[in-house]
Amino acid sequence: MSGAGRVLDAWGQRAHRPAIDRRVQLAADAGARRAARELGALLATDALEQRVTPLQIVRRATTEVTAVLADAGVPAVARDEQEERVAPDDRYDLAPRAFADLDAELGPVQLVWGAAKAAVVHATRGGPSG
Repeated sequence: MSGAGRVLDAWGQRAHRPAIDRRVQLAADAGARRAARELGALLATDALEQRVTPLQIVRRATTEVTAVLADAGVPAVARDEQEERVAPDDRYDLAPRAFADLDAELGPVQLVWGAAKAAVVHATRGGPSG
């Protein structure tokens, strides 16, 4: 909720804050539960059939919080063109850009997952030998 708290602090509507904070927390919990289910399903899917990455799933975990902020009338934050392209629905810049944004120890996990998937795809499709 720290990203949403930052946005709410900048918005400055203190009178509405307690009710919105509670809704944001419930939304964040719902998003985390959904992301956990989606990550489990992704990891249970054959690598060649996977159409999203774990990071894409984690980035979408902010959808519920974004809806709460929008419903409360919180204006979107300014973002750079790259972020608007990568995450057009992340109006409040809540989504992590990488796993390391969540926890420094998760940075290598993202790299390992990508390398492991590439190795599986390469082995399955038969790459050049040597």
